[in-house]
Amino acid sequence: MALQRPKGTQDHLPDGSPKLSRDVQASAFRHVQNTAQRVLERAGAQFINTPLFEEAELVKRGVGGSTDIVRKEMFTVYYFGDHGGYVLRPEGTASIVRAYLQNGLKQLPAPLKLWTHGPMFRAENVQKLRLRQFHQVDYEVLGSEGPLVDAEAIWLMWEVVRELGLTGVRVKLGSIGDPEDREAYNAYLRELFTPQLERLSGDSQDRLTRNPMRILDSKSAEDQALIRELDVRPMLDFLGEEARAHFEAVQRYLSVWDVPFDVDPGIVRGLDYYRRTAWELHHEGIGAKSALGGGGRYDGLAEQLGGAAVPGIGWAFGIERVLGALEAEGAAFPETGGPLLFLAAMDEENVGLAARVALQGRRVARVEFAYRALKPGNAFKEADRRRARLAAIIGSDEAARGVLNVKDLASGEQREVPFAELNTFLAEQV
Repeated sequence: MALQRPKGTQDHLPDGSPKLSRDVQASAFRHVQNTAQRVLERAGAQFINTPLFEEAELVKRGVGGSTDIVRKEMFTVYYFGDHGGYVLRPEGTASIVRAYLQNGLKQLPAPLKLWTHGPMFRAENVQKLRLRQFHQVDYEVLGSEGPLVDAEAIWLMWEVVRELGLTGVRVKLGSIGDPEDREAYNAYLRELFTPQLERLSGDSQDRLTRNPMRILDSKSAEDQALIRELDVRPMLDFLGEEARAHFEAVQRYLSVWDVPFDVDPGIVRGLDYYRRTAWELHHEGIGAKSALGGGGRYDGLAEQLGGAAVPGIGWAFGIERVLGALEAEGAAFPETGGPLLFLAAMDEENVGLAARVALQGRRVARVEFAYRALKPGNAFKEADRRRARLAAIIGSDEAARGVLNVKDLASGEQREVPFAELNTFLAEQV
């Protein structure tokens, strides 16, 4: 049996590939990335790229040592002596904040808006739209803590998916308050769950000591049943005056900007560096696990990574999940398309000439050529198969005169174009 790709990964294939698996067209991925680039860079975001692997300690601090990602899902890629090891990045925020601190990006005007896209890696059970190598679009803002920055970040996430054509999308919005609010909430959760310790899953028993808020995110059906039975109060009940005012301001901005959102008291973030605004973007068309992505404010992360305090907020969505939502809505993905011009020689002695003319034309447009001599009928069939708009055949007469007879394959119209004027002609067709 031929070798297969690793479980939980996909191949990104060229347009027109046979539909033999759950692999996807590379052009669909590029469409999502290009749309995100257009929306985010119009808002002043700059592209940043970070390594695919990072120090294990960065991921532990940035994602949280008690999370399933760190405890169960990290891909370790390298150990050397006493070195703590490297891991393939499971998300993008910690890497971007590390790059911000390491490279002195605080010197740039604030708020600094950054965005990236690329693969992330988690060794988890493979499910629909949940892969071991998946891809994200990531947006981060560093250096400002006001509610207007939060609202703009949410608007940009919603605007990207709106530009992609998604309609059945809503924002679920919450707040996790300030550190003192979280401390009070964690004390309440410990008092509530401690008498029920034996009924909690093993993971949640550990979380009760380390980070009680993470119990609310438990994947255990028994834990979730207990949460409902105890009628656990939401984090929103514990917001202090400043955090509540911040949350209300974010809501006012989103309402004025016509962003569809619902306040969801159940949204929590278990790590200590998170602050105030948190949200998720949902689309029911992709199944029970309907989140396309989410975001939140993380004003304490830079300090957690060993740097000076820097307020930050960001979001990410899974490209595979967005493509799944688009597919559920019946969206048609744009394809790359064929060449503007396809050139073929009628005899072997002019194959090199056809190639030279094609190379000249590539300075202004996509031009392809046949690598062997073709009869006219076969040349036009090949042009059609490649989805070319125009085709031209070079024979001995055309070679001697230095001209092309260019045929429009849709209309059938033909036009004689001298080699020297080809680029001008092609530029007019683009």
